[in-house]
Amino acid sequence: MTENLTRAATAEIISDGPGSLITLLTDTDELTCNTASFEVGATGAPVHFHTKATEFFHVTDGALDVLVGDEVHTLSKGDFITIAPGVKHAFAPAAGKTAEVFVGFTPGMGRFDYYRLLGRVRAGEATVQDIIDSQPTYDNHYAESEAWAGRTRSAEA
Repeated sequence: MTENLTRAATAEIISDGPGSLITLLTDTDELTCNTASFEVGATGAPVHFHTKATEFFHVTDGALDVLVGDEVHTLSKGDFITIAPGVKHAFAPAAGKTAEVFVGFTPGMGRFDYYRLLGRVRAGEATVQDIIDSQPTYDNHYAESEAWAGRTRSAEA
């Protein structure tokens, strides 16, 4: 790969849930990158893991809660974290906060079609079952976490 340029004015933007936007930046064999913008109260990504890629997050504004294994970390502007393959994780804006995040995967994994599927589900053009069925294709495997569920319960209290 010699160059991959994505202009902000023409980048594809997907709404995958209320208060959540994903801007697609690059999706190659080496690297997949996007930005995620979360309004206060946005759901974020449920607990999941990848078997082939390391995922990384750089918070560019606001605050982001990130589950890593069984521990929840709150990241602030400028913080960076990597999640190794096989480690369950989830992320969402911290309670009462917005978050702007640069997200990447290495190696890349043809992930843009997964984000598009999320957008189609939000638009009523696909189903949650389609997402479940796509787990092996996009190396996005859903899991459970008491720590993440507890985070949600404590935020509601």
